[in-house]
Amino acid sequence: MKKNVSIKKSRILMGFLALAVALVAGVWHFSPWFRTWALGKVDQARGAAIHYDLLDQVEARNIRQVMTADPSRSRVIQWQSDYPVKEEPVLEYRKAGESSLTAASVKEEKFTDGGKDTWIYTARLEQLEPGQAYEYRIRAGKKATEWMPLKAFAGNTFKALIFPDSQSADYSVWKAAAQPAWQRNPDASFFVNMGDLVDNGEDSSQWNAWFGVVEPMAEKIPVAPLMGNHETYDLNWKVRMPEGYLHRFALPDNGREKYRNQFYSFTVGDVHFVVLNTQNEELKEWEPDLARDQEAWFQEDMARNQGKWNIVLMHKDPLQYAFDPATRPGRDRAEGFSPEGREWMPLFDRYGVDLVLSAHLHTYRNRGRIYDFQRADHGPSYIITGVAGDVRYPSLWKRHALDVTLAPQPETDNYLVLEKQEDQLRIQCFLPDGTLVDTVTIGKSEE
Repeated sequence: MKKNVSIKKSRILMGFLALAVALVAGVWHFSPWFRTWALGKVDQARGAAIHYDLLDQVEARNIRQVMTADPSRSRVIQWQSDYPVKEEPVLEYRKAGESSLTAASVKEEKFTDGGKDTWIYTARLEQLEPGQAYEYRIRAGKKATEWMPLKAFAGNTFKALIFPDSQSADYSVWKAAAQPAWQRNPDASFFVNMGDLVDNGEDSSQWNAWFGVVEPMAEKIPVAPLMGNHETYDLNWKVRMPEGYLHRFALPDNGREKYRNQFYSFTVGDVHFVVLNTQNEELKEWEPDLARDQEAWFQEDMARNQGKWNIVLMHKDPLQYAFDPATRPGRDRAEGFSPEGREWMPLFDRYGVDLVLSAHLHTYRNRGRIYDFQRADHGPSYIITGVAGDVRYPSLWKRHALDVTLAPQPETDNYLVLEKQEDQLRIQCFLPDGTLVDTVTIGKSEE
């Protein structure tokens, strides 16, 4: 037995050495594919090293806080392992500065996707005190992670980071957008990723690359993710159920087990957020009633939870853009409204939605207020959030008649900062270097 463990340790160490030599050789610089592959191998070697006790660490990666329906009183903590753990983990938490601990039970799930096994661990923290600062750690036997901060939400003012599509070849561009945004906004309460988190939803190495970028942020503040169409692709680029997404995020209960983790809502102060699943076309084989069932849920949710402010987050954009003939000759499509827009915009009008954020087209456009499919001085404000990865569509879309502000063309990456102040919403769009692109302020008219 000792001989087998020694052989495994040698292979792990040789794996690290071989990868180091390859990186020095320059392949890293010239091959995005190799970078993704190499990072995956380094992750595997690191996980194996922890598993075989070469490193004095808890076997926990991709640690993240996940949004709950009421983040002032609860939180979900998740993490992963590439191997079955030797000792049952426990999530310990305490009020910041105190020594008394509370242990939360941990649920383990083995998930196999793309031929790779992953063990996913989920802990739910309940009965938190609004506004209280906590800290938490993961313990397994005598090993434990460092203490990490967790803040229960309180009050009606907050800041959130909004990231558009982050799908990438190697996720270095995503890192260059996300991490500076977090460094400039350490007071953000949570962050949103608007769908297409990864380029291929079955590729576990891409999920690990995505989490590797956000983990310094996600272990401190919760993420509110959206499903995009790329989460539905398998390794052969055929559509399927987005199992990789659905298993990696334990999202607020929508009351419909069939659609668990597909759409959800949460409330922060006096702002109610609704997260939609716009993948009707991709999922029609498996979820033929998605449109009907989600619309019914939306109306029930809005009637039950409607706050002073209402924000909708949806991956696919409500507007339809014509192609720019200068860059896409021969491709013709009339501008107007997308199928998603025609389905949802009348409901947004009816239920008094204040702001609709979308993504998918990899462009930033502020459209101002639209009501009954027309420019208006009332009704929801619509913003398509841009792109935060390296998949870009330079000068693909013509300017829409409803566009008010565009990002500089051809577009690079961006992120948004949403600030809820006492009497208004402020949304600002920034380039990764901190350059301000646009500011939108939405007031609440007196009824």
